[in-house]
Amino acid sequence: MALLLGDVVPNFSASSSQGEINLYAYKEASWLLFFSHPADFTPVCTTELGATAKLVQDFQKRNCKVLALSVDGIESHVDWVKDINETQQCEVSFPIVADPERQVADLYGMIHTNSPTTLAGKLTVRSVFLIDPENKLRMTLTYPASTGRNFKEIIRVLDSIQLADKHRVVTPANWQPGEDVIIPPSIKDEEASNIFPKGFTTVKPYLRFTPDPSVAAASDASSSAQ
Repeated sequence: MALLLGDVVPNFSASSSQGEINLYAYKEASWLLFFSHPADFTPVCTTELGATAKLVQDFQKRNCKVLALSVDGIESHVDWVKDINETQQCEVSFPIVADPERQVADLYGMIHTNSPTTLAGKLTVRSVFLIDPENKLRMTLTYPASTGRNFKEIIRVLDSIQLADKHRVVTPANWQPGEDVIIPPSIKDEEASNIFPKGFTTVKPYLRFTPDPSVAAASDASSSAQ
């Protein structure tokens, strides 16, 4: 059965490029980016892992760990990491799960038997899972094997989810941190006036914009420190 948003993701133990790994123990109380790759030594995957390696510190700033998966074995992973570091000028510091029997891939629905370019389901598609500190699935994306993922977009989604959790807002299309956000219709005007001291602009009764509250909070903290 496919994992749905809000589901507690299944735990697993498996071998990885950095030794045995247990999903829950690895992520502990952090967020987790968990993403799959069709196979080792493939060109698109090589660029994706390189791009992610360069963004690890950005994920860490957001209390988010990184974990990759490929259907090849540990020795292949270790050798592939050397190629990634060389060709992408990076340092892959996160583990890559070895899943030659496709057990984790099946558990997380990463095998799409009708997907082209995955050898009739022998390889995984490009799945992405954002998992929160309570082990709940908060975002999932599925890309075809032919298309490399945009990992800065994944960071944008993580920023949006974390902002919504903390400040009871939602974010509009193409939102970037620091830009105005939307007050959800479930919050009435009177309550909104108390929650959002910077005020809000009403375009329609259901469409109200307010400044990014995380920016306002950071500015207030800076003023207090001075």
